[in-house]
Amino acid sequence: MSRRIVLARRPKGMPVAEDFRLEDASTSDLMDGDVLVAVRTLSMDPAIRGFLDDRPSYMPPVQLGEAVRGMVLGEVIRSCNPKLSKGDIVRAMASWSEQVVLGPKALGLEMVKPVPGVAVETLMGALGPSGLTAWVGMHEIGQVKAGETVLVSAAAGAVGSVAGQIARLRGCRVVGLAGGVGKCAVLQQLGFDAAIDYRATTDLAAAIREAAPDGIDIYFDNVGGETLETVLPLMRVHGRIVVCGMIGDYNDQDRPTPVRTLWQLVVKRLTMRGFVTYDHWKRLNEAQADLNGWVTTGALTPLESVYDGLEATPSAFIDLMARRTTGKTLVRL
Repeated sequence: MSRRIVLARRPKGMPVAEDFRLEDASTSDLMDGDVLVAVRTLSMDPAIRGFLDDRPSYMPPVQLGEAVRGMVLGEVIRSCNPKLSKGDIVRAMASWSEQVVLGPKALGLEMVKPVPGVAVETLMGALGPSGLTAWVGMHEIGQVKAGETVLVSAAAGAVGSVAGQIARLRGCRVVGLAGGVGKCAVLQQLGFDAAIDYRATTDLAAAIREAAPDGIDIYFDNVGGETLETVLPLMRVHGRIVVCGMIGDYNDQDRPTPVRTLWQLVVKRLTMRGFVTYDHWKRLNEAQADLNGWVTTGALTPLESVYDGLEATPSAFIDLMARRTTGKTLVRL
């Protein structure tokens, strides 16, 4: 017997606790190739919000009464898969449950090795999907080069905090956008060259110009909407916009914020591209090796907001979507 968090009703705007329900559930029998996994960590990601609406996305929507899906980290406790043994640590897209059965074709299924001296939950943050997303976005999409100026929105978040640190490690000037004095102080501790509190400024464009007077080569966008509209005219010719997420509209996708400066794509000859991390699977071993090395040596600092217990999962997700958390939001079971 296991417990799980299911979708009780579809959120209208910002999710609330009543949208979710904790219930008991039995686990299915194992077939050839399956493993039974005891979940240790649940990853809270803004993209999950899109799965809760009854609309097409890059994954099917969660149905009412169905367990909510996200990336999970767990330990194999029974295996019918010759490639996985009891005690192995795996990551995969699965349900918000205490135990899950994963088939050999489970999305994102991979065995991971704990890094000495690093908490296992970090394998879901800076050393996991968030870190890999930041690495792929900065290298494959952003084509980062030393000496460039990089702007990161939601820079104190799970992906943004890693993306900014990668840009710094690659020799760039890094400017971060974050909400609140506390988050901006965190960015400065991480080595960002400038941190802008978008909540405190009445002229975001002027604040960005002051921090990046020669313009922006790479904009790592986690927000979209009004922020993207503001940044487009501030890009340098042949700049690159890495579209990682658009959290500004996730809670109200029926009324997306119009972006009225898209003509700048032509004026500045910009490249703007969205991506999904696992489309770039050929580079993930390289990405993982880089991230492991940087965290182990202290060159890259993981940021995490950790909640405890399956019951805390809805609160953790709601806090993430309300932008109340810093770094990677995780639930530890």
